[in-house]
Amino acid sequence: MKYVVMGVKVLLTAAFAAAGLAKLAGVEMMVQTFDAVGVGQWFRYVTGLIEFGSAILLWVPGLQAYAAGLLACTMVGAIIAHFTVLAAMGAGAAVPAMGLLVLAVFALWAHRDQIPGLVRA
Repeated sequence: MKYVVMGVKVLLTAAFAAAGLAKLAGVEMMVQTFDAVGVGQWFRYVTGLIEFGSAILLWVPGLQAYAAGLLACTMVGAIIAHFTVLAAMGAGAAVPAMGLLVLAVFALWAHRDQIPGLVRA
């Protein structure tokens, strides 16, 4: 199981480090996407920092659950944006975000012991 968790974390790190850096670097597609969302370019920087920072924190003992939780929340926001504001891109545009959400939730579940006060059945 530890190799599955490690593989998921490698995938999440690659995806979110690349996406976060693209947002921070101001790649034209990212600038246009955040223009379409309409919350301002400052939100692109915040999202890029969250994505890149969380990709790194996935490897810091004791912080993996928090990193995965931040990434899951980010993907929920992305999915909502795709189905509402970015609907013109087509419903299929949200599929990568849904896949990353599943992986982030799995990583969160795998590191659930790091969340203080978590009640387990």
